[in-house]
This record gives sequence, structure tokens and C-alpha cells, in this order.
Amino acid sequence: MTSKPHTPLMKKHSQTDLISRLKSRKILGVGGEDDDGEVHRSKISQMLGNEMKFAVREPIGLRVWILISALGFTVVALMALVFPNQLYEVVFEEELSTTNISIRLYGGALLSLALIMWNGLYTAEKIVIQWTLLSEACYFSVQFLVTSITLMEIGILPNAAILLLLSRVLFLAVTMAYYYHMGRKLKKI
Repeated sequence: MTSKPHTPLMKKHSQTDLISRLKSRKILGVGGEDDDGEVHRSKISQMLGNEMKFAVREPIGLRVWILISALGFTVVALMALVFPNQLYEVVFEEELSTTNISIRLYGGALLSLALIMWNGLYTAEKIVIQWTLLSEACYFSVQFLVTSITLMEIGILPNAAILLLLSRVLFLAVTMAYYYHMGRKLKKI
């Protein structure tokens, strides 16, 4: 049997052949920009997504603000549950004429909001932080309205109530500023 002489194999180095690499990447659909303007380096990153897309650049002091809110909600909730009469007297400077069940229910609702705040403190998900801030902003808005209407009905304006109303406006402004900043789209560099 005669054997044919084998010609030496010419290996094609696709990694050094620029045109071949570009053709391969085009066929795979990587290397170009997608609809979001992101350039994927590999098919795996294209399929799994870019982890930087999910990374949240938090505003300075956000976690401290959520911690302060969680502590404040917890303390006021416990005060409303344990000492309902004293909490009412501090704000309205008069004794509670009805039963203190409504103040205790308020304390229970505040404790529920405090649990949301504590959860928002330890999460890394942007949407959870946004909903935490939105629920806090809703609370401050409703409390401002309810306290204002109650003061108008009573016809008195104690200093503690004025301080409470001003603090609610300030807390609402800070919370909404953080909420606005968390909702902004980041510019891609």
C-alpha cells in the first residue's frame, strides 16, 4: 500500500485573523450595541445581562436616612402602643377624651411601616428602596393632612403640633429628594 504524502496542515489562528474574528462576532451577535446602547463582550454576558445595569448608585446618606427613619418609626410606634395617652398629650396638649384604641392602632400601623423601613435598610434592590421611600413619603403626607385637619377642628395650635407639622414637611422633602434621585436613569459613559 502506498501512502500519500501528507501536506503539512495550515492552522488558521482565528484569534489573530481580524476579519475572521469580526465575522464570528457578527454571527454570534456580540460586539455591537444593543437597544440599550450597551456593548456586550460575549454571548454569555449578553444572555445573562450586564450586572452593572442592576447596580444601584445610591445617593449619599440614603442608608443613614433609612436607618434614622426606621428608628424613628419604631420608637414612635412603641410609644403609641405602650403610652397612647402621653403621646397624644405631647402633640395636642390636651387629654385624650376618647378611648386610646385609635392611638394603639396608629402604633400598630407605624410598626408595620417600621418593618418596611428595616427591610429597605438591608436590601440592595433599587425597586425595594424606591417603594420604601414612597411608603414613607405617603405616611408623612397623610400625617401632615390629618394633623392639620385635626388642629383646625380643635381650634388650637400648640407649639408641639407646629413643630410636628414642620418636621413632617421637612421629612417629606428629604424623602422625596431621595426617591427622585433613586428613580433617575444613569447616563452611560
